[in-house]
Amino acid sequence: MIELITTIAITAGSFLLFAYWFRYTCLLILSAKTAHDYAGDLALANGLSIAQIRSQLQADSAADLAGLNVALERDYAVVQRLIQGAAGEQANIENRMLQIHYRINGVWFGIARTFSPTAARQALEEMSAVVAHFANVAGEAAAAA
Repeated sequence: MIELITTIAITAGSFLLFAYWFRYTCLLILSAKTAHDYAGDLALANGLSIAQIRSQLQADSAADLAGLNVALERDYAVVQRLIQGAAGEQANIENRMLQIHYRINGVWFGIARTFSPTAARQALEEMSAVVAHFANVAGEAAAAA
């Protein structure tokens, strides 16, 4: 019985440490700044609303979170298509991690919006940071081509 409890405790601890490491790594990737920000140019060229979404999330506490989520999902799909058009960009491990991070936050938004608007807003803010990062990556790849 002691062995079972120890195994469960070690497994749970390992999972929690992995989740912490994963989140921290994603936040580190998102906090890195590039010499030139291509996200704004790409957003203008492709009709993305990421800048408006981010400003509404930071300024307005009564924003329509569900509507912002729909706009964010649309922007994410456009940016992913642009990245997949750039050869080799989709194979990057950092991009894969951020895609998973985006999806996890999307699930958390779906859960949190029913009981905590603050947690839902934070999930959308992290999702918008991922979309902005991907827009920067796509813009950088387009500028290099």
